[in-house]
Order: sequence, then C-alpha cells, then structure tokens
Amino acid sequence: MAKFEHGLSAAELSNFCGQVALILEAGLPLYDGMETLAGSGKNSDHADLYQRAAKGVTETGSLYEALKNDQGWPQYLVEMVGIGERSGHLERVMRGLEAYYDREDRMRSSISSAVTYPLVLGAMLVVIVLILLWRVLPVFQRVLGTMGVGMSESGAVMMRIGTVIGWVVLCLIAVTVILVIVGLVLSRTAYKSTIMDMIQKIPVMHKLQKELTASRVASVLSMMLSSGFPMEEALEMTANVIDDPDAAQSVRGIKDSLEAGSTFADAIESTKIFSELHARMIRMGSATGREDQVLGNLASLYEESVENDITRLVSIIEPSLVALLALVIGAVLLSVMMPMAGILSSL
Repeated sequence: MAKFEHGLSAAELSNFCGQVALILEAGLPLYDGMETLAGSGKNSDHADLYQRAAKGVTETGSLYEALKNDQGWPQYLVEMVGIGERSGHLERVMRGLEAYYDREDRMRSSISSAVTYPLVLGAMLVVIVLILLWRVLPVFQRVLGTMGVGMSESGAVMMRIGTVIGWVVLCLIAVTVILVIVGLVLSRTAYKSTIMDMIQKIPVMHKLQKELTASRVASVLSMMLSSGFPMEEALEMTANVIDDPDAAQSVRGIKDSLEAGSTFADAIESTKIFSELHARMIRMGSATGREDQVLGNLASLYEESVENDITRLVSIIEPSLVALLALVIGAVLLSVMMPMAGILSSL
C-alpha cells in the first residue's frame, strides 16, 4: 500500500476524505461526525491522528484549523480543505480529494506491481549468474584438468568470451537492482525532493506533472471564482496550494500582471501553464464572463488526461521490463553455453 512521508497511505487519505464528504452530505454537524469517525478508527494505526482532528474541530469549529497545525496531514489536503471552507464548497472539495488520493493509490499500486516482478527476477538472475561463473564453470575446468584434457585454442577463446559476457551481464543487473532499491529507500527520506526532481526530468513524467499542475490551477480558480472571490485573492490561494515552485511563481506572476493592468486572458496565456488551445478557451470564457465554468471544464479535461497517461505508462512499464529481461536472459544463456561449448570442444 502506497504511503506518504507522514505515514498515512493514499487509500487511507481517500477513505478519510470520502467519510468527511459523507458527513457533510448527510447534514450532520461536522464536529459530531468527526467524533464518530474518530471512534470508528480507534483501533487503527493512526487513531491518535483522527482523535486530534476530531478534538480540533470541536474546539475551533473548523476542519482546516484542526488539520493545519498537525504534521500528520499532507499540505495539499490541508490547503484544499481551507479553500473548501472559505468558498463554501467543502463537500465538493472532499469528494475531489477522495478521487485524487484514490487515483494516487491505484497509480502507485500499479507501478509497484509492474516493477516488482522484473526486479525480483533481476535479483534472481544475479544469484544464478554468480553461481554459474563462480562455482560451476571452475568445477568443469578442474574436472578437465584431472582428466588430462587440454583445452583447444578455439575452446579457450569461447570460454573467455562467455565468461566476460557473464560478468558484464552480472554487473549490469546488480547495479540496476541496487540503484532501484537505493532510489526507493531515498524516496522515503529527506532526499525525496531530490529523487522527485530527477524523476520529473524524464519527459513523460514532466508532461504528467505539467498536466497535474494545470488541473489544480484550473480547479481551484474555478471554485474560488464561482464562490465570488476576487481574482487576485483566488490567484494567491491557488499559488499556496500548488507544490511545484515554478508553477506557483507563474500563478503569482498572473496576479502581478493583473495589478499592472493586463487582462486575465493575456496574463494566463503568457505563463504557458495551459496549452494554446486551452488558453484560447479561457480567453473566450473571460470575454463572456464565464471564466469559472471554462476553468472547471479544463480541470476535468486535465484530470482525465492525467489518468489516461498514467494508465498508458503503467501498461508500458511491465512489458518493456520483461522484454529487457528477455535480452538479459539471452546474454546469460550465451555466457554459459559458450564456455560449455569451449569445454566440450576440448574433449
């Protein structure tokens, strides 16, 4: 199960958001519903987290105030809850967060399952090749020596080539497995941001990050504008939600451009947050006074695009790794068969 650095899994976060949304839909007072939620989770590993949240809601009357000073909750969730409360759309926000963390859990689980099998197979190959090169082939050579059989020149060449191939394959597999394991370990430490920066330099991941950022910007702006918030305030709150520093700076740049007298459409087009087509859609929405509706539609489009891209990416990972391992297995067989052929040619 995929976990975040605070200890809660994406599935647990999705469940929490869904339960809060259900409380709001049922018309129950939030403090009463949170007490019930904390009671139902008293046997879980994070019972104290739920208890603190319920206590905070009872004392302050605000879910945002209850969560913001507790390091156990992800910053994105906390800021979105604050926006939901200020805009009067907390129920809608919690349903959106439920879907977001559910998608996060499915994505991480799919990637984990797609990578685990080839990783285990690679580790097994390291052990097998090491045994063959370190134990089996020397035994054959010693047996030939005790039989008084000398190896022919061609056999000796085949032996050397096969052994070199074996050691090269062994080193490549071992280094790959070690790098993957080290990356997984570091991703759970203070080096997580560095690992994520490296991953986002991959073109596919960079595209996903850009689409996700565009989705968040459009969703929050749509929610704030439809609730009657001034554009400048909506932009400032949107910048606080985004965890991509460059994108957050771009959103603040839109605010600065508005204060300098630029139109919203021109300011947002200059940031390149949205594609050219979508920027034109925003311009049309701005001209008709329907920016919130257009931005809401764009948020849905980007979310759907992100999910489709993730599905395609996961469907490519496993067959690609299996194909790569098939080549590695062929090299392993070659590294074993060539020395064997060299030994047999000496008989």
